[in-house]
Amino acid sequence: MGTSQRPTIKTVAARAGVGRTTVSRVLNGSPLVSDAAKAAVQAAISELNYVPSSVARSLVTSRTQSVALVIPESESRLGSEPYFSAVIRGVSTGLSDTPFQLLLILVRDQRELDQLRDFLAARRVDGVLLVSVHRDDPLPALLEEFGLPAVLAGRRSAAESLSHVHSDNAGGAAEAVRHLLRRGRRTIATITGPLDMDVGHSRRQGWRDALREGGADASEALAEPADFTEEGGRRAMRALLERRPGLDAVFAASDVMAAGALAELRRHGRRVPEDVAVVGFDDSIVARHTDPPLTSVRQPVEEIGSTMASILLEEMDEADEADRPGGGRRQVLLPTSLVVRESS
Repeated sequence: MGTSQRPTIKTVAARAGVGRTTVSRVLNGSPLVSDAAKAAVQAAISELNYVPSSVARSLVTSRTQSVALVIPESESRLGSEPYFSAVIRGVSTGLSDTPFQLLLILVRDQRELDQLRDFLAARRVDGVLLVSVHRDDPLPALLEEFGLPAVLAGRRSAAESLSHVHSDNAGGAAEAVRHLLRRGRRTIATITGPLDMDVGHSRRQGWRDALREGGADASEALAEPADFTEEGGRRAMRALLERRPGLDAVFAASDVMAAGALAELRRHGRRVPEDVAVVGFDDSIVARHTDPPLTSVRQPVEEIGSTMASILLEEMDEADEADRPGGGRRQVLLPTSLVVRESS
């Protein structure tokens, strides 16, 4: 090669005839690489005696070899919402063949936010995964300010500047509502997630789009926001029944809220699905254990976690390279599908 410089991802990519991202994925054990590309990269690594920067840097600096998964929620939410445990499993899987330890950090109040700010400023982790993002959440801006590699589950808005992974929330909601319309339902209400979260806003948008497309009522009186909790689902269902007692279907933006809606419908003497059909979102374990079992939009939550980990590993590797590209953000949209059970 005629150079004494340490080879970088760039030189490995050039030798293997692939892009830098492909090299990163091979180094991080990502499944998103063909066997041929993997073989070419491994051959180039061997020929160039390339040492991945994560290994080289940890020998000469105080690299922490740890990644933080930050969840700005209470322990009760963490325990009652299957979404979080599925994301954690996915992230763990994504990091399992790497030297990185996973730190779980809950941020429940201003004191814990201040502690996290100090923790990140001191570079106590090499990268951050952030779950449950609200529009005015100070954490994403903090991560950008510190220049830490970071990946979000979800996004603040369609203009999100940080790398993120999310499901097709609007498409999944629209598919749920089209299913209800095909079943002959005409007055279809929705229990939304918090509307300061893109996930809440997008699922409501999918509900509205499908109703308009089907020529059905999409008025605001049929939409009630809640907070992704079972009690929130009960309260929202109660409000909807008061406003629109003749409703014949409900799309709830999470299975946990749908479970609350089912309990409230039973309390009001409404049979499911005979009087009111119900569809949830997540296809979590909750959907299989409600009475009746719940039709739900399946989103690949574990894959969200493992994809976040894979992207973060790439970003951390690039951060180690002197020739890091400017602001190479990655956005991954994962598909959803409808699982039909007895509730609809």
